[in-house]
Amino acid sequence: MISCDTVIIGAGPVGLFQVFELGLLGLGAHVIDSVPQAGGQCVELYPDKPIYDIPAVPACSGRELIERLQQQIRPFAPQFHLGHTVTTLERMQDGRFRLQTSGGLVFDAGAVIIAGGLGAFAPRTLNLPEAVPLVGRTLHYKVTRPALFDDQDIVIAGGGDAALDWALELVERARSVVLVHRSSTFRAAPASVARMQALCDEGRMQFCEGDIVGLETADDALAQVRVRTRSGMVQRIAASHLLVFWGLHPALGPIAEWGLALERQQLVVDPATFQTSVPGIFAVGDINTYPGKKKLILSGFHESALCAFAVHAHLHPGDKVNLQYTTTSPALQRRLGVRDVERDAIVAELPPRVAATA
Repeated sequence: MISCDTVIIGAGPVGLFQVFELGLLGLGAHVIDSVPQAGGQCVELYPDKPIYDIPAVPACSGRELIERLQQQIRPFAPQFHLGHTVTTLERMQDGRFRLQTSGGLVFDAGAVIIAGGLGAFAPRTLNLPEAVPLVGRTLHYKVTRPALFDDQDIVIAGGGDAALDWALELVERARSVVLVHRSSTFRAAPASVARMQALCDEGRMQFCEGDIVGLETADDALAQVRVRTRSGMVQRIAASHLLVFWGLHPALGPIAEWGLALERQQLVVDPATFQTSVPGIFAVGDINTYPGKKKLILSGFHESALCAFAVHAHLHPGDKVNLQYTTTSPALQRRLGVRDVERDAIVAELPPRVAATA
């Protein structure tokens, strides 16, 4: 049994920033996530895609944002339990919570903060029997190593941002790129669509309107992708790799069974505290809903700050927490490790007039 102040479920950007806000108030956190690395959607869906709306950071990739957040929370030494799914969550008689993970860990927590993003999510897959043995080798639902596609013939399936972004990225590396989508209407950013069309006009890539109906292999590797075009004809496209970006199946998973109030598969919270319908369980980020909710990383950061104060009030009822600023508060600076504790102790013993100039 691991006893702790708080358990944060979800290691995405909002979950990581929640560690920071709790740490400023002197609260420790254990962080649990079902995937084997921190980062959430930032790392799973767009690790190399630039993000432009993080305050004071003109541009950074999803991966860079996660690395910076991990550096920021380092003074608070959070404990990570990655590759674990919280399977059960129950409120005990003393008001604390017992959580158990798929890996056999058991927690005794004073408060629980759910920062699970979309919840448990998985990519929409290619429903062909010949696809299964190719997954992870020549059939991919995400890109982890772009260099794998250097000088390769690749087919990219999809019409959203992920498909267009990777098509534009990999056209500089691959020998050939063919984008396959069921229609000529795309869900991606207009600028990306215009760039893709310009590359097609230049002969640097191709677009094929149709549906993937089969795969052909040679020596247990992908050789061709069969596409039924709008005319009904089946076209065979030579390919050594197929990348499928058809979006995700978001699902709450075990969270749906914890007795929390839901609205359209999202957790209903009080926007003043971000507490759910169960006292002591809070939710921040994309997984929650309230009037005026906006699914932005920026909004999740705001929610984390308010949530931290509410969690402190829940754990320490009656204790007043004064609002302090990291620019001026010695207590916060000591928690961040940027103030000399020994010097503060010496100065505290000096006469006021001397201490003021020390």
